[in-house]
Amino acid sequence: QVQLVESGGGLVQAGGSLRLSCAASGRTFSSYAMGWFRQAPGKEREFVAAVSSSGIGTYYADSVKGRFAISRNNAQNMVYLQMNSLKPEDTAVYYCATRTTGRITDSLSEYDYWGQGTQVTVSS
Repeated sequence: QVQLVESGGGLVQAGGSLRLSCAASGRTFSSYAMGWFRQAPGKEREFVAAVSSSGIGTYYADSVKGRFAISRNNAQNMVYLQMNSLKPEDTAVYYCATRTTGRITDSLSEYDYWGQGTQVTVSS
């Protein structure tokens, strides 16, 4: 059974940084693409970033491009989201997800396993 556990969320002031982590277990981690999504109160869940199985390919939502960086450590079954220059509009629950191929996508429906999420709150 696949398990994804996020950590690293918290309260930060605008302009600050946070690093989210996602620990994966239950499948051959290095074979599958990983993604980060977020959901703000009253809004739909949206794509943030994705990384290919090798870690070489990455893709970002326009709203976070240049501020966030996704990476992975296949030896440790971990994926990370470094978030810099945070804005109040980045406030959301952040979710880690994995899909059944190594190719990246921003389509929420193509991810088949999800973590429980970690709250990120950015104060102005």
